[in-house]
Amino acid sequence: MLRILVLHGPNLNLLGNREQSIYGTTSLEAIDSSLRRLGEELGVELVIRQSNHEGELVTWIQEARQDCHGIIINPAAYTHTSIAIRDALAAVDLPTVEVHLSNIYRREMFRQHSYVSGIAVAQVSGFGPSGYLLALRGICEHLAMSSVASKPEASSTVRSRLGLT
Repeated sequence: MLRILVLHGPNLNLLGNREQSIYGTTSLEAIDSSLRRLGEELGVELVIRQSNHEGELVTWIQEARQDCHGIIINPAAYTHTSIAIRDALAAVDLPTVEVHLSNIYRREMFRQHSYVSGIAVAQVSGFGPSGYLLALRGICEHLAMSSVASKPEASSTVRSRLGLT
């Protein structure tokens, strides 16, 4: 079975309450529930975590090297500041999809640079909470089509559930 690490960065625990005109009213718990449902449909195991601490995110990224096939990450404010998170993602060399609820390229100039995008397989930006679901489908398709999936039967199952066979 494919295993994907989903990481939410700082302040995302406040979703649903914080700056609703930018981030909407959906809570992080609701996003995680949607991800879990889609993960079950696709036959993918998800490990979902949130932290406001850069070092904790880096540690989880490093640990993913041992038992995960890919990473979905919304680095939040660390997108624009954290070379440490970028370097950890590069070091573990797992396919990574970067997610942002808002379109960071239509926001303040300081938000328009991402340290993660240069090493990510893809970036999903501006689709709100559904961006996470797009990222999960995308990374599963990427893994199913690559040799990263360690068990051919897992790759076959995911391809089938994505409608790729």
